[in-house]
Amino acid sequence: MPKRPPRGVTEAARRAKRDLARMSRPAGAFDARRYFRGDVDLQFYNVGTDRTRALARAIHDAHRHDWTIGDAVGFADTLIKDRYLEVKTVGIELLARYRREFTPRVLPVWKRWLARNDSSNWATTDAICGYLIGPLIAAHPSLAPRVGGWAHDRNMWVRRAAAVSLIPSVRQGAALGVAYAVARALQADREDLIHKAVGWLLREAGKTDARRLERYLRQHGHSMARLTVRYAIERMPEAKRRTLLRITHGR
Repeated sequence: MPKRPPRGVTEAARRAKRDLARMSRPAGAFDARRYFRGDVDLQFYNVGTDRTRALARAIHDAHRHDWTIGDAVGFADTLIKDRYLEVKTVGIELLARYRREFTPRVLPVWKRWLARNDSSNWATTDAICGYLIGPLIAAHPSLAPRVGGWAHDRNMWVRRAAAVSLIPSVRQGAALGVAYAVARALQADREDLIHKAVGWLLREAGKTDARRLERYLRQHGHSMARLTVRYAIERMPEAKRRTLLRITHGR
């Protein structure tokens, strides 16, 4: 999985691209390229979340009785390669509607999207993590260490996914050990998008066990990026935040 998608799936993907192109509107004052800095080939139709989500819902409704999970994966695999952000998003949104049929067999497909830079930006990467990989891990907890191992990958999007994909599980009080192992593996990373992801993961872990997070920060915070610490302590009381910032970074 995925094999070459059936003709009907390929045609649906082509129609989705055409529909999005017809919805395109001027960017206006908002410069998406600046917001998604570093993504040289990423393009935008400026369609908006509501309209992309509605298109994905309409496609699902049209094919809910004749598409299998394999067809949905094939559809998303076709769209994820596109240079337009909204095209990628429709593929992910459509596939997310098949989450009850997710099995561990689809995990390598999603990792391949990340590793070959089909995600190409933090928004698409986080959508893959939040809508696809995260729910799969929540349904199959034994996958958490496997995804956590991605923290050692060369590709930045795969490394970010190692952290962000665990967030749905840690919110349920699961995979906390894996989450802290991922944080340790990534704390010396040079990319600020990784610093933010680790801080986000730690913050969510702290909602389940605040004392464990505080112990972790007291022990390891001095060797973490200040940005990571700030994200991790964001929801703590102000006095606690000041104390941990002083302990970890001296001010």
